[in-house]
Amino acid sequence: MAGRALVLGGGGVTGVAWELGMIAGLAEDGLDLTGADLVVGTSAGSVVGALVTSGEPIEEAYGRQLRPATAEQSARLGLGLLLKFAAATIGSRDPQRSLAKIGAIALGAKTIPEHERRAIIASRLTTMDWPTRQRLLIAAVAADDGGFIVFDRDAGVSLVDAVAASCAVPGVWPPVTINGRRHIDGGMRAPANVDLAAGCDRVLVLAPITRAIRRDARVTAQVAALPQGTQAVVVSPDRAASAAIGRNVLDPRRRASAARAGRAQAAQVLAAVRKVWLG
Repeated sequence: MAGRALVLGGGGVTGVAWELGMIAGLAEDGLDLTGADLVVGTSAGSVVGALVTSGEPIEEAYGRQLRPATAEQSARLGLGLLLKFAAATIGSRDPQRSLAKIGAIALGAKTIPEHERRAIIASRLTTMDWPTRQRLLIAAVAADDGGFIVFDRDAGVSLVDAVAASCAVPGVWPPVTINGRRHIDGGMRAPANVDLAAGCDRVLVLAPITRAIRRDARVTAQVAALPQGTQAVVVSPDRAASAAIGRNVLDPRRRASAARAGRAQAAQVLAAVRKVWLG
């Protein structure tokens, strides 16, 4: 499809906040991203994608990030778990097989009950309905075989379940059951799944995390692989925003500072984003 794509990557609760701060800051400077023809959401980006396509004023979504995170639970993606992810990936030429190994880790982990996690995800959203005026794609991974799953309004899946699946960090949060199948975080496949925007003329990627174990999954690699002629720009946290986010992206106490940092950074990237978004 031709048109403009807004690609929103993963990055925990602080990633949600930073992305909303960035979008709100750009809007304040006269650049509205909510009219994107295609929105791609992965993990934290799926939450933001659901919010920016909901019709709610972006200032209201941003404002909620500044309030105490009473509906959130603090968690940590520890070094041991990251090493398990790396072990499942390094040395394998089959990305899906690696993801299946990560899915097995998720299925065997002790976490909070699935219904509790779903309630937390629902509390982040302002509508339970898929957008009808724009196309929203939400990335997830099947825990059983590592298959890449993309949900949209035609998939017969509730928006809350799709977002919860995309945000189901393996070993931290429970896999999400949809139609009898368990699903995990779409960021396990790639931090932003930029390739889902292939076919759009103009692509803006907001990526709290750009690195990945597999080189072809990195944001820069996926942007480089977009069709020739695609105009694209990647925005990720600058030094000040990275400091505001901190080392634990799953810490809701960092949410407000991450949101403010995203908003402050918007002015610095305005010209580059405007050039791609408006031509």
